[in-house]
Amino acid sequence: MVLATPPTTTEKRLTLADYFALELESECRHELERGALREMPGERDINLQIAMFLALYLAQLGIPSRRLRIGTEIVTESDRATVRQPDLVVLSEELAATMAKDKRSTIMPEFPAPDLVVEVVSPGKENSDRDYRYKRSEYAVRRIGEYWIIDPAREVVSVLEWVDGFYEAAEFSGEGAIASPFLAQLLGQDQLQLKVKALLAGNLEGNLEGNLEP
Repeated sequence: MVLATPPTTTEKRLTLADYFALELESECRHELERGALREMPGERDINLQIAMFLALYLAQLGIPSRRLRIGTEIVTESDRATVRQPDLVVLSEELAATMAKDKRSTIMPEFPAPDLVVEVVSPGKENSDRDYRYKRSEYAVRRIGEYWIIDPAREVVSVLEWVDGFYEAAEFSGEGAIASPFLAQLLGQDQLQLKVKALLAGNLEGNLEGNLEP
């Protein structure tokens, strides 16, 4: 996910209430990082393709559209006022029911955690550090069961599984397939695995079943 240059330390630090009020008046997309507002420029086209491809893939596996979100916010740290906007979120059934009652598409601290969040890494050390380091810690504290980091530049997909408060990571690359504990539990079997090459290409053409390992 692309983020702009951070604000200077002299700028006002916002509370969550400040942020939500500002967002209602603003047409730009933002993230809030420890009270610092960060404007988000437009995404790279390949990042959008990858997120859309994965959403369609998950829908084909049987996850209903009410549980899939692109553009939903997550409050990861309320005390330090941090709000993230992953490239893709898969809600649990309980969280989907909770979100349906709320006007804003924001996962609040008191809400159940999502089943899965996905970040597609944009070029640059700052973007890489944010996805690999800071969000990893924040999502672990939020007890999000699985976190995918899709890195087109490195041609690697990292699947992080939440275990006893920390993430255990596995990397997949090349012609291999992605093994996901979340998808294995969802499907009740380990046989269906998404190919890394197809995901990194964001390939929407043809039948999605052709992108699965038998």
